[in-house]
Amino acid sequence: MDANELQRLYNSGQRYFPAAKLTGAKLIAAYLPGINLWGADLSRANLAKAKLWGADLSRANLAKANLTKANLSGVKLNEANLRGAKLNFAKFYGADLSGAYYDESTRFSQGFDPKSQNMQKI
Repeated sequence: MDANELQRLYNSGQRYFPAAKLTGAKLIAAYLPGINLWGADLSRANLAKAKLWGADLSRANLAKANLTKANLSGVKLNEANLRGAKLNFAKFYGADLSGAYYDESTRFSQGFDPKSQNMQKI
């Protein structure tokens, strides 16, 4: 599946894409609220400025993904791989980050405390 196919299916009403393979997908400013990408491979994907509120990204691989300025309010990111991800200025209001993995190369906004969100450093 590529980014265009995902957008087309989403726009036609489909919301459930578990374990989708979207490595390196370009989804800049994509409007995908409520999408279910549980266990999806979004490594190296560009989701900058994406609107993903209420989405399920639990167990998703977001390693080295760009989520700069993404709206992740209410998003489930349980046990997601966020190693090397860019999360600068991302909105996390009401997001569940428990068990999400990060490392020293993961970039958060200034003042964001991953430990207070029950995230795990690898």
